[in-house]
Amino acid sequence: MVIGMCGIAGFCNGGKHWKQNIERMNEKMYHRGPDASGIWSNEDHTVTLGHRRLSVVDLTPSGAQPMESHDGRYVIAYNGEIYNYIKIREKLLREDKVAAFRGTSDTEVLLEAVSAYGLEETLKMAKGMFAIALYDKKEQVLSLARDRVGEKPLYYGFAGKTPDSSAFVFASDLNAIAALEGFQNPINTAVLENYFRYGYIPAPYSIYENVWKLQPGKILKIKSPFNYYKIETYWSMEKAAVYGQNHLFTGSEEEAAGELERILKDAISGQMTADVPVGAFLSAGIDSSTVVSLMQSLSSRKVRSFTIGMWEEEYNEADTAAQIAKILGTEHTELYITEEDAKQVIPMLPEMFGEPFADSSQIPTYLVSKMTREHVTVSLSGDGGDELFCGYNTYASMGRIWKQISRIPYPVRKPVSAMLRTVGAGDRGALATRAGLLGAKSIEDLYLRSEIGEGFRLVREEGEAVQTVMDIYQSGLLREPVHNLMLMDLEMYHPDDILNKVDRTAMAVSLETRVPMLDKDVVEFAWTLPLSYRRAGGVSKKLLRDILYQYVPRELMERPKKGFSIPLHRWLKEPALREWAESLLDRSTLDRQGILNTDMVWRLWTDYTEHGLWRVQIWYLLMFQEWLRSAGR
Repeated sequence: MVIGMCGIAGFCNGGKHWKQNIERMNEKMYHRGPDASGIWSNEDHTVTLGHRRLSVVDLTPSGAQPMESHDGRYVIAYNGEIYNYIKIREKLLREDKVAAFRGTSDTEVLLEAVSAYGLEETLKMAKGMFAIALYDKKEQVLSLARDRVGEKPLYYGFAGKTPDSSAFVFASDLNAIAALEGFQNPINTAVLENYFRYGYIPAPYSIYENVWKLQPGKILKIKSPFNYYKIETYWSMEKAAVYGQNHLFTGSEEEAAGELERILKDAISGQMTADVPVGAFLSAGIDSSTVVSLMQSLSSRKVRSFTIGMWEEEYNEADTAAQIAKILGTEHTELYITEEDAKQVIPMLPEMFGEPFADSSQIPTYLVSKMTREHVTVSLSGDGGDELFCGYNTYASMGRIWKQISRIPYPVRKPVSAMLRTVGAGDRGALATRAGLLGAKSIEDLYLRSEIGEGFRLVREEGEAVQTVMDIYQSGLLREPVHNLMLMDLEMYHPDDILNKVDRTAMAVSLETRVPMLDKDVVEFAWTLPLSYRRAGGVSKKLLRDILYQYVPRELMERPKKGFSIPLHRWLKEPALREWAESLLDRSTLDRQGILNTDMVWRLWTDYTEHGLWRVQIWYLLMFQEWLRSAGR
């Protein structure tokens, strides 16, 4: 299957087959950049960079990568968009750092800014989404950098069992690393407990040993002889949140809405810039409707908007989206998907993600991306609104639960929780899970314990347990308990699930997605807002609603949200998908693989088919098994 904006790859100490290997890596990323391919290697081939290009800005050869700086010192392979590159370009010219530019690409501006100001200062001034590989020929240092919030992926590590005997490698796509000749890194069983808890593998880990995800806001530097690296932070979501909450916005809610609208319009205006057609996803929710409303207010032409619908009424929001599009005056396109459409996507999923990933909205996200790509090359989305503006109902429910159980002193709750968990161990996990909540030390601990997947063990032999960002989160870091839950989501769930899902499914069809809610200025402003400006009296996303209701009637938006989902669990019980599922869970296959506890898997499957339990975990299981089959493991 050929999967799809740009992709970067490369390695250090790649050996005599360096050219064949970088070509293999580039080919695996064809979907991320079908317009062109490029390779650069230094004289002794100790450093090799590869690039696949989806042309969005500067469609000429002057935008081709890998690209060398004017002075010849730096070489860059870069995936992303710098939305304020024209301002940075003007600064470079004004300060005589550059006499003239060869082309109009943001890549050249980024590279010359690094040459003039250094990498860290350049990243601090840049607004955008990116994964960057930069080689400094003079210092013999390779730097990898990832954008502030994790919109663009970047994997790195050592292809082999030990760093001493392996090449240092990196890529936008885990499949590109796995395509290296002789790649035999074992499955990292230590991360599987977290996978079966969350449905994704949290950064910095990947499914393979010795291969990691570079976390958002980080720079990795590795110097010749390329066997030891260090990681630095140039921007932190946690620091932005703490600073914002210590410097709260002091104006009225009306003034806050006006300021947010101004910042959002500035972000959207920058992200609508491209030399190719641009559109937007419109799901009928507050977030995407706000983005499309502001896009249309900024455009003299009809904005292209895209929605998918479901024939099952309880899952369908297409009618409402069409009404919103009509009010806003967009050029609207919708596609109703069928069970057959969804089934055809399932075998493609392991290749899209490169490792087990099981957020089932990956299926409709792929289908809306595929439909959108038939009309435009770039699409804006409303992601980020829930986490930044307190949209999830879970935030309110956790607050209520914590208020109730925290009335009982922890020394009393702790032994009662332990006793109930023991009593409920055989109760399909339900009592055990509730008992676990009773034993929470804090609202942050409560949030962790509420994750579906707690209370059972599927992995036969786990390695040493690994900690996630959620596990080490400092309780009470922010004064408002709910703000801590929002920050926890923005540090792990949002980059590793939501942004991962959108990037991979859109890239599978060579569609570039942009997320204006995650603009640096929007994020930093959002953290200055009091909780009452985000949620109060049972109303979520208050400021976004204040903005949206200027463009769309309030009564159209004040309705229960159906979510971006499909009736997967009804389909799984029908013959075709059930047969597929049971082939993946075949006892002899599970025994041969030796990774999962076969009896526990079938206990879950029986509970699921006979009692409708473990719905979320079953999809986690099936996506893991489908990935194993796809990877030939």
